[in-house]
This record gives sequence, structure tokens and C-alpha cells, in this order.
Amino acid sequence: MLYKKPIAVGRVAIDAPAADVYRIISDPPVMITFAEEAYRAHWLDGATGAAVGARFRGHNRKGRRRWYTNCTITEAVRDRRFAYRVDTAFRLPISRWEYDIAPTKDGRGCVVTETNWLRAPLWFIPIAILITGTINRPGANERHIATTLERIKRHLEAPQAA
Repeated sequence: MLYKKPIAVGRVAIDAPAADVYRIISDPPVMITFAEEAYRAHWLDGATGAAVGARFRGHNRKGRRRWYTNCTITEAVRDRRFAYRVDTAFRLPISRWEYDIAPTKDGRGCVVTETNWLRAPLWFIPIAILITGTINRPGANERHIATTLERIKRHLEAPQAA
């Protein structure tokens, strides 16, 4: 990994089983419904679920700007951890995303930590700014993580319709 420290981290306690959280975060086409910048995802190469080596494509937008990335799952530990690396369409490393799920002390729910590392080479950062329109990627990702985790929390803690 190019950068040893994460550029963005967020954490939220959710009053829901770890299995429910994992089911959302490990399924990119579902997870995308809670995201901020990303708006569509689909499995690649015949993949249908989370497994190490499975790939998916994520589509992102900011205003009129649109771009996509190819993602490869690097960790898929049911109800505990889901991680993937992100590359450009031409296989240049961009980032790594990781979701850790831990039980709360009272055992009624879990704490979800979302972490993002930058993997892009320094020479690519100005190009990424042109593509995405985002100058402060760490700040944007901190906000996006907070929004995503809060949406998942609200969804999982909402009373179920009878």
C-alpha cells in the first residue's frame, strides 16, 4: 500500500446484528443505495457475491462528472470484515476500503468502522482532481463515510412495517 495511514475513517454503533450489517456492506449493488458519491455497482466476471478475488465495478458521480472504478475484494470474513481495493479502468491503483464489524459491549448490536486508504501515485492526484472535481479527497471521504454509515444505521434501526 502506498500510504500507510488512512485518509478517512468513520465509526458508528448500530443496534442490529453483525450479520445484518455484513449483508449490506458486502453486497456492492445493495451498499451503493446508502452511499453518497457512488450511485451504481455491479458484479464482474460472473461473480455473484462477496469472496476474496471477486470483482465489481462501481460508478461514481459528482455534479455532471461521471467515472467508474474496478474493485477487487481482498477480505470477506462473514459478519466481521469486508475489504476491497479500487483501481482505475486502466488498472492504476486508487484506494482501499475496509469495513470492520465488532460486537458492542452489551452484545445487542455492533460497531462498524469504515476506513479508506489512498493508493494512487502522487503524479495521478491532479488527474483524479480533474476527473472527480474533488480537491480535498480526505475531507470528502470523511463526509461520505459519515453519511453512508448514518444511512445504514437508520435503515437497520428503523421499525419494521407490519
